[in-house]
Amino acid sequence: IAMFGSVPEGTMVRRAGAQPGDRVFVSGTIGDAALGLNVRKGGGTDWKLSPTQHQHLVSRYLLPQPRNALAEAVRSHASSAMDVSDGLAGDFAKLCRASKVAAEVAVQRVPLSDAAKVVLAADPAMLETALTGGDDYEIVCTVPAGKAAGFRAAAQAANVAVTEIGQIGAGEGARFLGPDGKPLAFKRASFSHF
Repeated sequence: IAMFGSVPEGTMVRRAGAQPGDRVFVSGTIGDAALGLNVRKGGGTDWKLSPTQHQHLVSRYLLPQPRNALAEAVRSHASSAMDVSDGLAGDFAKLCRASKVAAEVAVQRVPLSDAAKVVLAADPAMLETALTGGDDYEIVCTVPAGKAAGFRAAAQAANVAVTEIGQIGAGEGARFLGPDGKPLAFKRASFSHF
């Protein structure tokens, strides 16, 4: 299919637009779809997921729910944004490259579903899958510090959960910091179509 849309002139939020000092936000929860794909392929038999948690992960993979309700809040408050379709780590790095900025993301602040928390408790190595796997269709965006409270309020009014996970700085590159404050190294930062 082909889809087309429009926004009022001069209001499109692009990947290039993040500025030092902006706050980094993400919608919903991250990693569910990639973990759900793992379950669909027969993995995770030792994760001790409840039937509800199992179904949650699988349905997040099979039936993504794009955060269209958040569009107006992003358009009104964000300096840059993009969807998380190929993994948070890789997609956010693309945003940072386009904006020519650096960022630090605190991994412990990345929102996880209850099901994902159970998976990571059983198998901490799955954190990389959660951060680099695709198909979440959440939104990662940067918001000037002075607009952060307004963005949170607009997201709440739209009934979409958003979480602040980091901050934009000068330089280039996105770093994901573990609980010890050290940067994480990923084997593959995101899903690649090629």
